[in-house]
Amino acid sequence: MSVIRNVHVRTVHAPAAAVGALLDRLSADDDPVFPVPAWPPMRFDRPLGVGATGGHGPIRYSVTAYEPGRRVRFDFTPSGTGFHEMTVEPLDDERCRVSHVLEADMRGARLLRWHAVVRPLHDTVVEEMLDNFERAATGTLARPVRWSPRVRLLNRLLWDRPVPVAFPENARLVRTAIDWFDRADYRDAYAMDLPPGMPLDPAAWEGVLRGIPVTDRAEREVVLGEDAGHLDFRASLLVDGDARRVTLSSVVRVHPKLRGRLYWAAVSRVHPFMARLMLRRTHRRLALAAPSAAERAAYARVATG
Repeated sequence: MSVIRNVHVRTVHAPAAAVGALLDRLSADDDPVFPVPAWPPMRFDRPLGVGATGGHGPIRYSVTAYEPGRRVRFDFTPSGTGFHEMTVEPLDDERCRVSHVLEADMRGARLLRWHAVVRPLHDTVVEEMLDNFERAATGTLARPVRWSPRVRLLNRLLWDRPVPVAFPENARLVRTAIDWFDRADYRDAYAMDLPPGMPLDPAAWEGVLRGIPVTDRAEREVVLGEDAGHLDFRASLLVDGDARRVTLSSVVRVHPKLRGRLYWAAVSRVHPFMARLMLRRTHRRLALAAPSAAERAAYARVATG
């Protein structure tokens, strides 16, 4: 057995009370600290406090100690395997120290996975959290963390994947935009969750299908497509802000000529893979281009006066 201890510390030139108030918003809808949407959000089954259970991505933990404005500790699940915690300590009236400490028991494959995969991701996420503390508390950030090539690769490989869903009932535009919807030869739909910070304007998602023109628009939906000699194709991009989900749906009508049926017989085998791939790529691209959690908090503060 090997006990891993990982420590990150940042001096923030702001009063401890102001920085501690940011700590208290961890996992909230307006969380200004956790680096979402570049990384999976921190979520619990209740507001931040002792007994809350949840985690981020595949990492599970529960809140076992909470001193508002000063400290929060998370114990990993299953119990006894380790913990991580964040603290805010005053240095003087205008400075404080923000610390993140992780301790965990590792052995065998877990220890290898820690060094090869988990540690570079963990270090990057924690440094981005400290960046957000600094940016949100001071309005500036001297040296933002930079992703290493390994972190970029791991982020790409571990990015969420679209899941197949039923053709959405509220994709009303595509249902009414074509008179052959009920006679279509093929339909499918794939969806991905939208963490905080992801764009909710359907126009931002038009690049999912490069080269396919937009045929119709609505407040929550955009339809792309074209008609060809062998088949007619429409794709709906539905952005549901209430459910925080984006859905890519496809509808195909194959022309009865032999050419059309042969063409679709070949394309239909790769279409599901390509639809998922393009949606996932666009989802990641938009997430990485989104403002940081601290920047979004600053925008919200200005907007509300």
